[in-house]
Amino acid sequence: MAKTDIKVDHLARIEGHGDIHLIIEDGNIVKCDFAVTEPARFFESMVRGRRFEDVPYVSSRVCGICSSSHTVTDIFAIESIFDVEVTDRTRALRELLVYGSFLQNHATHLFVFAAPDFLGHKSVFPLAEENRALFDSALGLKALGNELCTAVGGRSIHPITAVIGGFTHEISSDEYLALADKMDSMLDFALDSVDLFNDFGSVDIQTEGDMLAMVDPGRYPVLGSDTARFVRAGYDFSAQNIDSAIEEYAVDHSAAYLAREKTGASPYMATALSRINASWSELSEPARFAAAKAGLRPPEFNPFANNIAQAVELVDVLVRCSALCRRLAADDFEGTSKPVAFNVRAGRGVGFTEAPRGALFHEIELDDDGRVLSASILTPTSQNIANIEADMRLLAEKLILESYDQDAIQLEIEKLVRAYDPCLSCSVH
Repeated sequence: MAKTDIKVDHLARIEGHGDIHLIIEDGNIVKCDFAVTEPARFFESMVRGRRFEDVPYVSSRVCGICSSSHTVTDIFAIESIFDVEVTDRTRALRELLVYGSFLQNHATHLFVFAAPDFLGHKSVFPLAEENRALFDSALGLKALGNELCTAVGGRSIHPITAVIGGFTHEISSDEYLALADKMDSMLDFALDSVDLFNDFGSVDIQTEGDMLAMVDPGRYPVLGSDTARFVRAGYDFSAQNIDSAIEEYAVDHSAAYLAREKTGASPYMATALSRINASWSELSEPARFAAAKAGLRPPEFNPFANNIAQAVELVDVLVRCSALCRRLAADDFEGTSKPVAFNVRAGRGVGFTEAPRGALFHEIELDDDGRVLSASILTPTSQNIANIEADMRLLAEKLILESYDQDAIQLEIEKLVRAYDPCLSCSVH
């Protein structure tokens, strides 16, 4: 009996710790596990009994890359309970803050984690020696994300200026214009990045899972909408009714909770590729043209294409952030960003944003004093793990039929997992 046993302990170039175990006997897959080996972090328990003002600061610590998204998502959940209506200027600043984490995350994932796979390297350091200009530009894009988060949120991670009802501080018009100029200066590199990752190529597989993303007619939304869409199933649901659409469950081989679409009990993706499938026509014109040039247009269900999708989003983010900064400098939004007044009351609310890695949900219940009775966080990686495992099996089956050897199968499986850009620490939160 021919047996192939592929074990990867502590998969490299992803956030957090996870293992792959794939066993093939006589051409058949008898085991295909992606195990998260992170310990529980108890963020939902940590906030119980705390006042609502503390919660965004605590939950931002779930992730050092997506901290802005966790902060804003918590704020949305609390504001839905208090029935807070913020100004257009505050909405614009929140969008900038979330987009800052997109620049941070996508640049890191694409050039530090994913690119070495396609260039035959074990890490990013040989890339720095081979193509210093590419390496420096990638780091410059990441640094620009840090700068944007610092300007809007008060620091590059774990923002402090975003609060219930608005912001406690804003930068000057000249600083907004300087940021806009920097966004414009990075656009050509982002466009080249789409071509670069398209040129890398990948194995052609089609995920059988669904795709989930925020939708809003006429927009490519990362916040500001309460509507989520399962793209393949073709139905929408309100984030406030998340328990009727998504269920979490545990498996023996992993420390993370997994998620599935509740009606059909099927896995799904919540990624940049999901967003492009849901709202491709609403991308900014340069991003949409770059995507079309790379052949990325709906329907696209190859999970490897998430790398190209993130590169396309880099273009989109730079275009949108430049425009937002120029409008903020020109005072072209109604109202100020100063926190608006509100009344504390009991209730339940769900915050929903698109974090860099995918859809993010925070559910919070408060008592009459504004203290947390319960909290639940559903991160993108928690939602993606079940689909990653399913796609690992699909990929392995294809590679076996095409007579790939053991080393080649292992490399392609690792590339697939990294294409999802998982944050395993976030998945146990």
